[in-house]
Amino acid sequence: MLSKINRNLILKITSLNSLVVGFRLVISLFVQNLLAQYTGQSGISKVGQIRNLSNILMSVSSLGVFNGIVKFVSEFKEKEKELVKLFSTVYVLSTIATIFLSTALFFFAESLSMWLFFSKKFILVFKLLSVAVPFIAMNRIFNGIISGISAYKINAKIEIIWYSLTSIILVISLYYYNIKGVLISIALTPLIQFIILILIFGKTIKEYVNISKLSFKTPMLKVLLGFTFISFVATVCLNFVEINFRTMITDKISENQAGIWTAMSSISKIYMQFLITIFSIYILPKYSSINYSYELRNEICLIFKSLLPLVISGMLLVYFLREYLVLIIYNETFLGMTILFKWQLMADFVRFSANILSFKFLAKKQISHFVTTQFFGLLSYYFLGKLLIIGFNIEGLVMALFFSNLLYFVIVFLFLRNDLFGINRPI
Repeated sequence: MLSKINRNLILKITSLNSLVVGFRLVISLFVQNLLAQYTGQSGISKVGQIRNLSNILMSVSSLGVFNGIVKFVSEFKEKEKELVKLFSTVYVLSTIATIFLSTALFFFAESLSMWLFFSKKFILVFKLLSVAVPFIAMNRIFNGIISGISAYKINAKIEIIWYSLTSIILVISLYYYNIKGVLISIALTPLIQFIILILIFGKTIKEYVNISKLSFKTPMLKVLLGFTFISFVATVCLNFVEINFRTMITDKISENQAGIWTAMSSISKIYMQFLITIFSIYILPKYSSINYSYELRNEICLIFKSLLPLVISGMLLVYFLREYLVLIIYNETFLGMTILFKWQLMADFVRFSANILSFKFLAKKQISHFVTTQFFGLLSYYFLGKLLIIGFNIEGLVMALFFSNLLYFVIVFLFLRNDLFGINRPI
């Protein structure tokens, strides 16, 4: 078994990544349990709101060029001039974005607090986030470099250290300041991550980012803007939809039900972290190096054969242990979420399978294909969610996620049918 893992790069990365995700899982279980005990379902809902906003900031602060950095660092590893062009453009884009976001967060802190939490108690959280925005942008850029050079061991080390430190700070903040302290600690997380990134990865960053040669010019603006559109649909719109759904549940049903829906999403995101990292660390760089449809076909088959048995086994285990997981992670007041598991797990499995295919669009700069399929899937999720919540309450939202992901898979498959089944050709 060990020799098989060593021969298979996907399994090698997956094995190391599993250790990181397993570590994060244990920490996350502990933190989620404390949040449930101290703040209840309403507290879980509030944490979900601030995490969605943080995800939006993570994307917009670098104008969504993370996948572009991964792709071009992978291609330009040995080409200093091209790297200078890349990071000069990224520098300009992120500077403009961070100035805009920091200003907006600071001056509209009260409005944001009312929108997300129906209260003015959390204005300080948004003002702290306005200060954290530049660090959010730099973290995203540096993580793009890590993924671009497939430095999965460094990534594992950074993940373990920063996640441990931020979790400790969150627990201390929860103990002394309850939910407000938790939200403040989440707002300050990017600063801690930035310090750890610089300490561990600083020397390597200098090899790829020659700061003295950067200029306030945008030679790669056109090609990187394609990734901005991708990020806007895939990250910004998705998180905005989740915020909208959570606000709708709070307003129409109750904040406790919003907390249960958020708790289900949180469990999903814990195990999906294992899969998400594989895409940026292995799949995107690998697809970028492939030039013919036959090679792509073989690689997709290898990925499916290597990962799907593990994914299916893991998801079945989660499903059969769902009640125990809810009681371990949260408490008996969250048992109502057990009916959501089957829909959530099916939705995540379909999405994972679809993403294995759709990342070809990213790797080959087929921006219109990626944006079209993502946008259609997201739009169907939004409208199906609005429709199904009427008859099925929060279960309707998770049902909508499954049906929209299934539709997304079919559309992606149709877009790639010639690559998957046609004659061998350049791609």
